[in-house]
Amino acid sequence: MDEFDSFVRSRSAVLLRSAYLLTGDQHLAEDLVQSALARTHRAWGRLHDRGNAEAYTRKVMYHLQVSWWRRRVPEAMPGELPEPRRIAGGAADHADQTTVRMTLRAALLRLSAKQRAVLVLRYFEDCTETEAAELLGVAVGTIKSQTSKALAKLRVVAPELAELYSLEGVAR
Repeated sequence: MDEFDSFVRSRSAVLLRSAYLLTGDQHLAEDLVQSALARTHRAWGRLHDRGNAEAYTRKVMYHLQVSWWRRRVPEAMPGELPEPRRIAGGAADHADQTTVRMTLRAALLRLSAKQRAVLVLRYFEDCTETEAAELLGVAVGTIKSQTSKALAKLRVVAPELAELYSLEGVAR
């Protein structure tokens, strides 16, 4: 199990970042990663030889998140958002970063959990529509419609993000 421990140590931060974007809450993200890693541990013997432990863990995370949506637990986002990307030509000042973070947080709160998960998969994880649909166990059409609805809502509730994150040219 030393290899599993090594896997957890090396990939937990990346998995937690993805989980945070899926859940919008630091504590829920930690729970999601812990649950996914527990299932990965149970399947470790058959996964390790094929070298697909991270893919398996991510798929478990997305499936668990889908099942949590179905429970319709009220959402809250009390945690901190990850640091925004650096703007070309240097870092933005602290006040600008804080403003963007607050705007992004408020905008994400206005999306459904499913819409947020689809955006994470498509734009953070760089999944194709087919890959995202497979991971979430939904039709490709659902991915397309949820992406479109989420981006349209972001354009309305936070038009100032369009310039920073290129929402104007995405999935119109």
